[in-house]
Amino acid sequence: MTFQFFKLSEFACPCCNENKINLDFIFKLDNARSSAGVPFKVNSGYRCPIHNQKVGGVSNSDHLKGEAADIATPNSEIRYRVIFGLISAGFTSFIIYPTFIHVSYSPLERILLKS
Repeated sequence: MTFQFFKLSEFACPCCNENKINLDFIFKLDNARSSAGVPFKVNSGYRCPIHNQKVGGVSNSDHLKGEAADIATPNSEIRYRVIFGLISAGFTSFIIYPTFIHVSYSPLERILLKS
């Protein structure tokens, strides 16, 4: 499967290169990127249990299931456009941090702002 804006390797775990990312999640993220009109830099995609623990991820993290990504948002304009793209693509579960947005494929609806 190929995507317009992403390579599967962008979502691999950085410590072991394992990659169990959900392909439907990437397809939806590809649609979000198209709507946003700005590049999405993936800071974190799939995480193996060891890496998730190392970075302080929660034990039930969607990263462990391959259903989450952290997208870099270095300024407010990029942050706005990424959020616009995510909402346009139908994402309802994301957390807005000062320098990145955590987006999840989870059906649980949550939009949080973290400082």
